[in-house]
Formats: sequence, structure tokens, C-alpha cells
Amino acid sequence: MADPKGFLTHDRELPARRPVDVRIQDWKEVYQDFPPAKLNQQAARCMDCGIPFCHNGCPLGNLIPEWNDLVYREDFQEAIERLHATNNFPEFTGRLCPAPCEAACVLGINSDPVAIKRVEVEIIDRAFAEGWVRPEPAAVRTGRRVAVVGSGPAGLAAAQQLTRAGHDVVVFERADAIGGLLRYGIPEFKMEKRHIDRRLEQMRAEGTEFRTSVNVGVDITAARLRSEFDAVVLAGGATQWRDLPVEGRELRGVYQAMEYLPPANRAVSNAPKSGADADSSMNARGKHVVVIGGGDTGADCIGTAIRQGAASVTQLEIMPRPPASRAGSQPWPTFPTLFKMESAHEELADGGGDRVYAVSTLGFAGDAEGNVRALRLVEVEGPQNGFKPIPGTEREIPAELVTLSMGFTGPEKTVLLEELGVAYDKRGNVARDASYMTSVEGVFSAGDIGRGQSLIVWAIAEGRAAASRVDAFLTGETALPYPILPTARSLV
Repeated sequence: MADPKGFLTHDRELPARRPVDVRIQDWKEVYQDFPPAKLNQQAARCMDCGIPFCHNGCPLGNLIPEWNDLVYREDFQEAIERLHATNNFPEFTGRLCPAPCEAACVLGINSDPVAIKRVEVEIIDRAFAEGWVRPEPAAVRTGRRVAVVGSGPAGLAAAQQLTRAGHDVVVFERADAIGGLLRYGIPEFKMEKRHIDRRLEQMRAEGTEFRTSVNVGVDITAARLRSEFDAVVLAGGATQWRDLPVEGRELRGVYQAMEYLPPANRAVSNAPKSGADADSSMNARGKHVVVIGGGDTGADCIGTAIRQGAASVTQLEIMPRPPASRAGSQPWPTFPTLFKMESAHEELADGGGDRVYAVSTLGFAGDAEGNVRALRLVEVEGPQNGFKPIPGTEREIPAELVTLSMGFTGPEKTVLLEELGVAYDKRGNVARDASYMTSVEGVFSAGDIGRGQSLIVWAIAEGRAAASRVDAFLTGETALPYPILPTARSLV
């Protein structure tokens, strides 16, 4: 135990965010540096409780009390060893995961939980700074070839584990750069892309091969993939977005979040521009912006629009405003739905924007040129009443750019999946058994493509678990760690 009285003498504390008027002028991460003394205090708050429920809350089974104790003792080199033992990419999860581990922290029963994510980030950043993150190439090559389709967190985790097991791994990505939604879906202010690039350097040095701008199923047929590789891991994510079939949906200026965010991220990173990137209707400068959807993707759209110079930003959510503390229906250690003030929401409030709850979009109105100019909405009763519209509450708000940030319904039914002949479960995800193998022998799936839309920490956990099953399939045994997940079926 780090400090027997730490949880009594120190309050939860996180790094300060840079001032709003400063940070919206750039795309850098919003948090300021965290002083070592403050970090030490946060690690000291870990009680090393008899039953560490944070382990159960984390799908990766991160050894949280162990590395909290090591950070308190300032043994960062051993701390990164314990962190990497369960998590290939703590620099991603520490910045992007909603932290179910913190929701399950025993201290959270009657106090604020340990700042687990912040300790995680500080460990990995220190490890990179000190040169402790080195390539770990396999001592013996197996001669077996594995194709990983998709380079998001699940695909990258599976690829790194299989490469370290001695297999020849090729990762295919249809975009022009590796990373999946980590690259072009997550804005720079939430995670600077240098964190992806330095991890890819390690993976290349270990022997993983990356091929970008390859649409598997089109540029490479499924038959060719099966003939050239001994196993295939499908890790394409759940990228089929949920649409909003209302009047005016076809108007110019109404876009899916994943149509809007990638061009913005490409512009920031100076990546090669696609045709969509040149469409000025996707830039929020000087426009009244409406973001439909109250989740993390919606917040990403808010922060992006503000940095682009939007005239105003409004966020709409059909659900009622969540409570500030746990509801009785979501007791500890479950992951609760709470009202959150993300950095983008803080920027929204500072600029006079609004978050409007319990409303539904009726349709869009356009101008003579076919551009969206307004959004019609109505207030609704709660979900228990089926989101019934409240008469007399209809109104119209300005909207010159609208992003639909309403989540995803499952994987795209691509040519690759059709040619492979994989089966689907009742939710439309790629069906797989407890070994992560699909209905086609030698073809496995990991992450959202088989699980449905979920968390980054689940994607990494599934990538690691699938890799161990692929290794066993190819060699008859495996030394790769196998995360004990509740199920390999499609459950969020």
C-alpha cells in the first residue's frame, strides 16, 4: 500500500486545463503539465483494498494498485513494466478511455475515486521520455503469416501481440494513414497524433508491416487474402453510422460526424487532402453549428467547430440531462451515466453556446441554393414515455452546419465480409465463438466489428485476447496472455 493515510489526507486532483481563450487558438492537448508532487499524492490515494474492484471495472485487468504503489515510490521503470503487462497502449487509454476502472474504485463508494487515468498517462509519458519503451522483437520466427484488417486499437493490439509471438503480420488500412478512428476520428486537442506515431515506430521495429490506402475486398480480394495468409483478423470496427431520416436530411451542410471530423483532422495534420477535405461546407468558420448527439463524438465536433471559428454552437440531446451523481439504478461499482463537463463543453459554455436536453429533431429547412439554414426541433418527454413530443414546444434554431453524432449501428457490410462469407449475429455484428473465430475457419474478429460500438479499452482487450487464440490456432499452443473477458460474444 502506497500511503496508508493517503486517501484521507489528499483529495482527488487532476491537471488544470489551459485557459479556454488560449487553447481554442490551437489544436494542442488541453491539459497543462502535472507536477510530480501532485502525481505522488494521487497515487498515494490508492488504498490497495482487499478486493480491487478497479480490476473488474477494467476490461484489460490493469494492475492498478501495483503501479499506483510504484509511482508513489517513484519507481517509474517498474511501473511501466506492470502497466505494459496488460495494456499495449496506455498512452491511448489514459487519454481517451472513460475510465470504468475509476467508476469501480472502492474509494468511490463515499468519496472521489483515485485519478487512475492521470497516473496511467504520467507513467507512459515518463517511459517514452526516458527511453524505456523499446522494440520487443520475437526471438524466433514461426514462418506463419497473419493479415490484420483495420488499424484501430483492436487491430494494432492484435498485430503487436502476434508479431511478438513470432508471426509475420501485415496490417491493412483503407485510409491513407494508420490509426483508424484514433487518427482521423479523435481531434488533436484530445490526443496529439505524435502518440500514435511513436508507437508505430516501435511496432515497425518489431517487424509489423503496415499497408495503407488498401481497401481489402476491393484492392485485394478475399480469395487472395486467404491464399497469402495463414490467418485473418477482422478489426474494421463498427463504422456504420446511425442516420437521421427526417425532412431536409439531403441538404448541403448536414453531415455525419465521421464525415466532418476526418477532414478537420487531416487539415490539422497536413495530411494529403481528399475531395471531401476541399468542401468548404464542412468548415464551421462563421457558421451557426448544431451538433446532434450528446456523447463523446458530439463533444469532439463541438471542440472542432469552436477551433474552426464557428459563429455559434448548440448541442442537442434527446435524453434528459443526466444527474451529477450516481442514480439509484446505477449503484457502485457499475459504470454510471453522469453529467460531464468535458473540455469542449467548457469551451461551449465560455462562448455562449448551449447544451439542450430532451429535444428531438423534426427536420431541416434550406435556402434557395440547397444549403441548410435552420433546424426544427420539439421538446420530448423522457424515454419512459417513448420520447413523446410535447405539444406547443416546436421551435426553429439557426443551423448552417449540422453534425449527426448519434453513434454507430455495427460494421459496414463490405465486399470483404460478403466474399469471406462470415455469419452475423442478431445485432448485425460479425458472429464469432469463444475463441474469436468467425464462422469461417482461420478468420477471427476483434473489437467493435464483433462486439458492436464500445470503448477503446474493450477494443485493446479484445485485440489481445484474439491474438492469443490466433497464436494457438497457428501453433497449437500460446504463451500470449489471454485477458479473461466476460464473453467473446457481441455484448457492449
